[in-house]
Amino acid sequence: MAGTIHIDLFSTLDGVMQAPGARDEDPENGFAYGGWQAPIDDDAVGEDVMAGIERMDALLLGRRTYDIFAAYWPVYEGPGSQIARKFNAIPKYVASRGTPALDWEGSQLLGPDLASAVAELRERHDEVHVVGSVDFARTLVAEGLFDVLHLWVYPIVLGTGKRLFPENGPARGLRLLEPPVAGPQGALLLRYGPGGEVATADMG
Repeated sequence: MAGTIHIDLFSTLDGVMQAPGARDEDPENGFAYGGWQAPIDDDAVGEDVMAGIERMDALLLGRRTYDIFAAYWPVYEGPGSQIARKFNAIPKYVASRGTPALDWEGSQLLGPDLASAVAELRERHDEVHVVGSVDFARTLVAEGLFDVLHLWVYPIVLGTGKRLFPENGPARGLRLLEPPVAGPQGALLLRYGPGGEVATADMG
């Protein structure tokens, strides 16, 4: 049985996904709200994230997220060090148009043909997770190269920043895989799978 590709993302209510975890995570285009997720501490989010980490057997990352993780997790020894142990132990695949030095142990560059590379990962692993990597995730969703989109939506509006669904992106249907889950601080978990093209009709 082929493995599955999971995309894990945190989003504001207006769809911004840029730099949720730290102030200096991704200041591209003058983004001033880095670390917007951190003040909204929600136990339901943490439990779901940890469950996903326990299941995954590979990471698939965009170049920017890979560089952040590679500088952080190999030397991390604080609370939640089980995350570091898992990330350091499993294979890491990196999507990049260049030929970056991938010094984090267990890392390798994804092949240039994205569809073929994803198919190979499905054969090689049971559950591959794309964490963050908004630009790369946008490509995977647009091309239907994923199985589950885990989307935590937070009760905050930023107005500007990178989004998974840009204004000029392709129309795309999604399919709800299970009922939504609400956390005690107002975060909402939505799990979607590919759903095909968008249809239109008149009401009534």
